[in-house]
Amino acid sequence: MVYFLALYKLHPSVTEEKLEEMIRSSRSQLLRIPEVLHLQTGRSIPSDAEWPFFVAISVESVERLRMCLEDPFFIKFKEEVIRPFTTECMDLRYEMEPGKNLKYS
Repeated sequence: MVYFLALYKLHPSVTEEKLEEMIRSSRSQLLRIPEVLHLQTGRSIPSDAEWPFFVAISVESVERLRMCLEDPFFIKFKEEVIRPFTTECMDLRYEMEPGKNLKYS
């Protein structure tokens, strides 16, 4: 199991209402990707944190993550939700099965 976590910095002009819309849009678009086993999106507490918006996706393997990130729904999400309203992204990838050789993820 592979866990993908993306943290985003927002443009200063993004309002609380816009952030709520981004969270809803991310859920509606990313849950259409067949490789996504589990999805979480949300905002930070407190609201003035450095990375106020996140997307977390669980997939079966590194190969499935690659497929997910190349999926047309993910690309549309990046173009419509991420690119216009964020300034920076930090993405992290984790293997969640102890003892598993990463070569086989």
